[in-house]
Amino acid sequence: MDSRSSDTVLGAGAVIDPDAVVGPRQEDVLPDTTRAAVKIVIVGGFGVGKTTMVGSVSEIRPLTTEETMTQAGVGVDENRGVDDKTATTVAMDFGRISISDELVLYLFGTPGQERFWFLWNGLFEGALGAVVLVDTRRLQVSFEVIGRLEERGVPFVVAVNSFPDAPRHPVESLRAALDLADEVPMVDCDARQRASSRDTLLTLMRYLHGLAARDT
Repeated sequence: MDSRSSDTVLGAGAVIDPDAVVGPRQEDVLPDTTRAAVKIVIVGGFGVGKTTMVGSVSEIRPLTTEETMTQAGVGVDENRGVDDKTATTVAMDFGRISISDELVLYLFGTPGQERFWFLWNGLFEGALGAVVLVDTRRLQVSFEVIGRLEERGVPFVVAVNSFPDAPRHPVESLRAALDLADEVPMVDCDARQRASSRDTLLTLMRYLHGLAARDT
């Protein structure tokens, strides 16, 4: 194998500018106080606001895999009620939020279209819990999502995303419609707002803590 020296690659006398060396941005580096990192999955049907939630709450620049929607999805993807949506997640969204000096949550947003649900297997690997985002204009897209979580035994909370034109229903009616157990927390959430999304995640963490305490 030809082993070339750095002088050959860079040119004799070349000087490397330290500022040009690619590395992690300062805001992406975990604090030294971090003791635990937890994987959380944000799930829901097509167009319920998963990408928006990850983007609004993440303390780092979120990774998204959104692609422009094309005519190829017509008749395949269920987009009633979100006809003006022009892009969609095709793999996952990723973000991070520090809940405290010692606890960090890694957030994984799943694709909403059913034809991409095969990716869920990998995204749920090692996840401690999930947030199910719900759009009251299209409750039916949440039924199978919740069913899949229950089959996997993944603890979850339900967050009703506050779309401006979405109808409001009593919590009891929504629970009945979604066939939720009484113990599963349900909260109102505005996925566009960082504080609201953070509070939803805190609700999930308190729920998980309660489950762990109950099982000990």
